[in-house]
Amino acid sequence: MNPPMSIEPVIIPRANHPISRSLVSPNALRVLYRLRDNGFIAYLVGGCVRDLLLGREPKDFDVATDATPNQIKRIFRNCRLVGRRFRLAHIHFTDEIIEVATFRALSPPEQGEGEPVADETGQRGGDEAERLRPPRHLVSDEGMVLRDNVFGTPGEDALRRDFTVNALAYCIADFSIIDYAGGMEDLQRGMIRTIGDPRVRFTEDPVRMLRAVRFAAVLGFAVEEETWQAMLDLAPAITRATAPRLYEEMLKLFLSGEGERAYQLLRQTGLFAHLFPGFEAWLGEETDGFPHARTGSALEWVDSQVGSGEPVSPPLLLALLFGGYLEEQSERFMGQGASPLDAVSAAVAAFLGEQAPLVAVPHRIGLAMREILALQQRLHRIPGKRPQAVLARASFAEAMAYLRCRCAMNGEDSPVLAWWERYARDSVMPPVEPCSAGGETKKPRRRRRRRGVRKAAPQ
Repeated sequence: MNPPMSIEPVIIPRANHPISRSLVSPNALRVLYRLRDNGFIAYLVGGCVRDLLLGREPKDFDVATDATPNQIKRIFRNCRLVGRRFRLAHIHFTDEIIEVATFRALSPPEQGEGEPVADETGQRGGDEAERLRPPRHLVSDEGMVLRDNVFGTPGEDALRRDFTVNALAYCIADFSIIDYAGGMEDLQRGMIRTIGDPRVRFTEDPVRMLRAVRFAAVLGFAVEEETWQAMLDLAPAITRATAPRLYEEMLKLFLSGEGERAYQLLRQTGLFAHLFPGFEAWLGEETDGFPHARTGSALEWVDSQVGSGEPVSPPLLLALLFGGYLEEQSERFMGQGASPLDAVSAAVAAFLGEQAPLVAVPHRIGLAMREILALQQRLHRIPGKRPQAVLARASFAEAMAYLRCRCAMNGEDSPVLAWWERYARDSVMPPVEPCSAGGETKKPRRRRRRRGVRKAAPQ
């Protein structure tokens, strides 16, 4: 069972934790200190605190404060306010953006309550400043939070976060860690646990189930039993999230460096079946008496690329993830009389059309994925006609990466891969101007003027 949450925090002093200011982004420190110097509370919060405690390098640094978005904007000239569902302040530096959020409440105000209005100086207080705006909290009939701009206290803000390990705060005033939700204990145990009732938290935002999978995969943590059971029971609710947002979450999962483990967890929870129903049905079948294990192997290859610092683009990821299925569908279309190129186009179009209401792949990404798959047929015809033109194709490098992954999985296409790698290596020199038999370079031909075009007569 999830433990009851207390509004009284546990304070871990500097001597009892490993976070040093030297590990924190200088820009984040500037934001924290300026907010403090202007009389506001300011904490480093969320995943950056978690990662620093685990000895990992954070990807970004987030700040939470009791200053309202408009007050933050008055303090920082390089501030931009963004978002509707969650109103945030982005502090822009040359090479970094520090996201600053105002502490939010656990629940919306009662009827007639709202947030205090700041006066012209940005300070709260006085008769004018204490007028109340209507609450900015909106929930769907199913309980999903649609908008949440109701401000609260640091404790309320911590307890409204998704998981205990993400609710830790680093206080710049005394360099302590503030733990409202038992996050330090779960961090030491390697446990992903929701704050409060997991059914309520996943109903508020179904994407939290995907975040639980990602954190468990990337951190190597286990999912707490009650949280796991809620994911099993509420997996169908994942389709209530918007299709573009689910696409972005899929990229985070499969490009995390632990995509294969995330894939296994998604299938175990049933989330994958609701996101990719047609593909999941195909995975449950066999072809020529063999199960479809290629997807997991492809994701292992992607993980190795990400781990070695090699970029994997979204089109290449999707081609690798669904390549076996799409190749089989292409063969079916060719059996009906379609040309190889038309068969690939038809297979990709059918798949993306089926996925559009669930996980919306952008049109340009779908086109690039189709090109990677279609180019495989040309690569297998060596040398074929005009191989130099194949090198000039925008998708050549990613098509080669796809072929390289195939070779790593089965080794069958190694001769084809070796031929193209050798040809590409030997073709890097610019073309030489054609020479005459005597060795002299031919003079460029004089460009002929088009008929009917006359120079203007001199005036």
